[in-house]
Amino acid sequence: MKKVDWRRFTDWAKKYPLPLRAADWLGRGRGRLRLLDQLNAPVPAPRRPDLTRWHDQQLGAIWIGHATILLRIGEMTILTDPVMVNRVGVGLGLLTGGPRRLVAPALGVRELPPLDLILISHAHFDHLDRPTLTQLPKNVPVITAHHTMDLIRDLGFRRATEMQWGERLQLGPLRITAIEANHWGARTFTDCHRGYNAYLIETDHRRVLYGGDSAYHDRYRDLEKVDLGIVGIGAYDPYIAAHATPEQAWTMANHARAAHILPMHHSTFRLSHEPMNEPLERLLTAAGRDEGRIIIRQVGEQWRLDN
Repeated sequence: MKKVDWRRFTDWAKKYPLPLRAADWLGRGRGRLRLLDQLNAPVPAPRRPDLTRWHDQQLGAIWIGHATILLRIGEMTILTDPVMVNRVGVGLGLLTGGPRRLVAPALGVRELPPLDLILISHAHFDHLDRPTLTQLPKNVPVITAHHTMDLIRDLGFRRATEMQWGERLQLGPLRITAIEANHWGARTFTDCHRGYNAYLIETDHRRVLYGGDSAYHDRYRDLEKVDLGIVGIGAYDPYIAAHATPEQAWTMANHARAAHILPMHHSTFRLSHEPMNEPLERLLTAAGRDEGRIIIRQVGEQWRLDN
């Protein structure tokens, strides 16, 4: 079967109001009928996480795939930008119109440990996936970007909060601060009012930066040193105005003085033109002798800080 170039279709569709209105409506489905998405399944994740001691750690992370990170901090479990389906995009009846997943999630929804927070950076389909959110427990609080609640409100979550840059929220032992990113929030090109966030996650003892999607900027210089910097390194060719190159991501993590770096947003969906293995290779080259700070390199790999 010939592959569909979804980028060519979206580049055409964004020029016309009718396809964009249709995309907004079709993008609000819950994925229950998309049975054809199960065909041509992605290859299994190269690593299988072990959750045996998950709740014993003060700081730990598992890369489930793309921007979906299972994070343990301050005796709380956070799931970032949950996308655990085989395709992302608009619903077209029995299938999803959008990019196919190349590597399966390292954990399925039913394999996740109990969650304390769902953290969503912005409304793009590969970060805010309604079919995945539909499957997650509704008693888990959700934090999302400004003007994205209309995509979440009808899914049944009991507590969901929008945050703008500079706002801070206390959730048990966690302090969540929404910080500025250099990106864009529109889901279907016309809804440019939507926000887009990075987040600083803090306890009294640990600090984690979740960068979401961002092109290069130097605003992380204003942060105190973080224990873990989670930064996107893919989808920069030709979208460098919205996504940092691996070298820029390395520099941004260094601005935050990140002791450890978890690269994400690569090797999962083909969203741009660079080869799939290029982002990580370029990041390791940029790191040079400091490449040991890059803690996770394969989907399913996990890490913990023991001291």
